[in-house]
Amino acid sequence: MSPTLLIVDDEKTTREGLRAALEDRFDVYLAESAEAARGLLEKESFDVLLTDLRMTGEDGYQLMDRAKALPKPPVCILMTAYGSEDVAVEAMKRGADDYIAKGRLKIDELELRIQRALKRRGLESENRQLHERLDQKYGMPGLVGSSPALADVMETVRQVAPTRTTVLITGESGTGKEVVAKTIHQLSTRSRAPWVAVHCAGLPAALLESELFGHEKGAFTGAHERRAGRVELAQGGTLFLDEIGEIDATTQVKLLRFLGERTFERLGSGKTLTADVRLVAATNKDLAAMVKAGTFREDLYFRLAVVPIHLPPLRDRLADIPALAMAFVHEFATENHKQVKSVETAAMEALLRHRWPGNVRELRTAMEHAVVLCRGDRVGLKDLPAALRAPAGEAVATEAREKIATGSLSWKEAERQLVIHALQASDGSRTEAARKLGISRRTLHRKIHQFGLEDMK
Repeated sequence: MSPTLLIVDDEKTTREGLRAALEDRFDVYLAESAEAARGLLEKESFDVLLTDLRMTGEDGYQLMDRAKALPKPPVCILMTAYGSEDVAVEAMKRGADDYIAKGRLKIDELELRIQRALKRRGLESENRQLHERLDQKYGMPGLVGSSPALADVMETVRQVAPTRTTVLITGESGTGKEVVAKTIHQLSTRSRAPWVAVHCAGLPAALLESELFGHEKGAFTGAHERRAGRVELAQGGTLFLDEIGEIDATTQVKLLRFLGERTFERLGSGKTLTADVRLVAATNKDLAAMVKAGTFREDLYFRLAVVPIHLPPLRDRLADIPALAMAFVHEFATENHKQVKSVETAAMEALLRHRWPGNVRELRTAMEHAVVLCRGDRVGLKDLPAALRAPAGEAVATEAREKIATGSLSWKEAERQLVIHALQASDGSRTEAARKLGISRRTLHRKIHQFGLEDMK
């Protein structure tokens, strides 16, 4: 069945021209005014609303507001002859899924943008359904698990989310800092306002200030038009600054001022602007150590870390791995139209053995790999990435080598741990343990005696 499309424009030639161009791929309805469109919206359910902005009577913004309030709102795309960045920013703030200037309108591009908006809406719906299922099971959107460490994080998130307080999230790469930041936004009174993320490490220092605060036309070479910054686009909502430890000294000063006064200027402008924005920042660096080293401002650090939240690495919250693994199985099974429903015991044991240097991000990737390759309804050991299928002895050996390399474990203690783990993984079978360790049974007996492990079963 073709998607239904309601075109609203007070110019007959525009309405008819768009219908002729799009009716092969959409079930097209026409309305000459917002009032006429309202009548159709009350009677029919539309997939897409394509409306002119400037019309006699109610304008496109008002019509879009009414459409968004419907139980099943359509994708809303605004058209206007008055193409300017201010109109585009306002359209997005008001909830438009896209914005098109009539003067540059090309049918192929319009169709492509409608299809992209529909696809985004479909993915958002699927993600919403998944999060609702996870919420019912685990009690908080995006945060999955029941370990004491995660419980502490969840409790802090619950307390801080409804406030205006700035939050600093710390933790190793891949621990889920952005997930926690989004959860704070979703549980706040700003959840229906914009969520805007800036990944500071991916931007050169020269561009970061412009990205955050915007610029005027001619502010620097290549600034051909005025551009609103991320602070401005996040008005009323949440601004997430990832890898905050990467920002340069100049931007640190301007961010400090914004946090203190909620005011800023675009590059190339002397006009002071204000923004009601809640800031959440994240880093995998030790900002306190950077303050001592003089590479990060102490006053900015204290402004950011009003409420600090530390995410422990996955290796310190092994109890959460089964729940996380199952959540990812459901996510990727739905996304790839697979019938995978669970994880076999051997595969789960392998997940629990692994040290997860890439943390939750690595686990997510591993489960996507497993679901895609799984031929039945249960993820088996063979479906996991090769690195996770290593025997227990290999996994322990890898861990021991890492500890020896960092000087946190002696060769003797590493060898003792290898023998203990090999015996445990072999259910006390010394022949099997010797095989896992790659040594003879006689050598293993000598090691057992040397380390006082004769009583191990």
